[in-house]
Amino acid sequence: MSQTAFSTLNLKPDLLSNLSSLGYEAMTPIQAQSLPHILAGKDVIAQGKTGSGKTAAFGLGLLDHLNVKRFRVQSLVLCPTRELADQVAKEIRKLARAIHNIKVLTLCGGMPFGPQIGSLEHGAHIIVGTPGRVEEHVRKGFLNLDDLNMLILDEADRMLEMGFQDALDTIIDAAPERRQTLLFSATYPKQIESIAKRIMHKPVMAKVESTHDNSSIQQHFYKVDSNEDRMIGLRLLLSQHRPESAVVFCNTKRETQEVADDLEHYGFSAIALHGDLEQRERDQTLVRFANKSASVLVATDVAARGLDIDALDAVINYHVARDTEVHVHRIGRTGRAGSKGIACSFFSDKEHYKIALLEDYLDKTIEGEELPPMHLLDQPTHRPAMVTLQIGGGKKQKVRPGDILGALTGDNGIAGNQVGKINVFDMCAYVAVHREVARAALKKLENGKMKGRSFRVRQIRD
Repeated sequence: MSQTAFSTLNLKPDLLSNLSSLGYEAMTPIQAQSLPHILAGKDVIAQGKTGSGKTAAFGLGLLDHLNVKRFRVQSLVLCPTRELADQVAKEIRKLARAIHNIKVLTLCGGMPFGPQIGSLEHGAHIIVGTPGRVEEHVRKGFLNLDDLNMLILDEADRMLEMGFQDALDTIIDAAPERRQTLLFSATYPKQIESIAKRIMHKPVMAKVESTHDNSSIQQHFYKVDSNEDRMIGLRLLLSQHRPESAVVFCNTKRETQEVADDLEHYGFSAIALHGDLEQRERDQTLVRFANKSASVLVATDVAARGLDIDALDAVINYHVARDTEVHVHRIGRTGRAGSKGIACSFFSDKEHYKIALLEDYLDKTIEGEELPPMHLLDQPTHRPAMVTLQIGGGKKQKVRPGDILGALTGDNGIAGNQVGKINVFDMCAYVAVHREVARAALKKLENGKMKGRSFRVRQIRD
């Protein structure tokens, strides 16, 4: 019998027989790595993309631990969108076919609140829901988590991206300390690491893809004679690689603004980040770059400090950094999380001493490469997939990410997977939506209400 057969697991017999009737024989890598630990009652952090079989991994774990005779909420699965929550609930019901009288209830935003209260009064064993709506039921006393023994965060990175940190904190505070916590995430940014430290007990890592190593960054150097050549070179590289997100590093504030303005003039979606920006402008710039509605960020090193943006497609040094450490730090921002990244640097004869230092550091001779062909400048520039909508209300008006998501995806709304990152500040909020549904999303927010009132909404032009 193969090591990865489900029958090697210490699962309840009726779960095993149902698995084989569903045609599930061998475990996927993420199931093989996580299920034995989940069944042993350990906290688990599992890193794997959608489609890796993670739902069955935590689904089997929670069903194996479930006591059907106790009609209390014993497991809670939190998902970023309504679509994913529906999918997860469906899969759990399928895995639970052989267990009688099991009740799985979904609680999502964008659905009427009243009927959910009624369903909760009738009780459930397993709740699957979105953080905003689950938090609201917990806060208002309709959902009691005293008997919870398993908490699952599915696509945790996406939930944090969408601004659900506060809602998650409230839910976790309402759950018993003694419980098993499972965290599933496609990526493992710093934010996830810190939430894991705070809410998990000696978690086991189950990981399925390779991660960042230096060989995943390709470095390219291009010799230029004038500033005009630099700008042409930059446009050629952006036209050839068409990055979803690239950072262009400049050495001065003034140059940063000039380069961003020039790129805008040539039709690129570029924004500047430097020390002269007011906090509000800086926030908006970072929001638009992180939510993929602006694809090129032109920045100084100081402004880019603490920039927590994972997996940039490209880093371009408009001028070579003043010292090698800074250069290494700059290019280290690309190609994270197992993806290939490119790092390009322009240099002129005047910068030969910086190049000599870099050659020593990299232990290789740096020669200028050929730039991409000029005809690339004739093609249309790449437009980002997302656009940003700004809402004239924020934390002070009690607007939460779940309200925004609900308002967008409610009756005849757009799909949850067409909504990107949601950022809520004190007095305003930003939400990214797919470009093709931007008008529909704007209309939905303008005509709808959040927290019983209407807010001004505008699209930030790119």
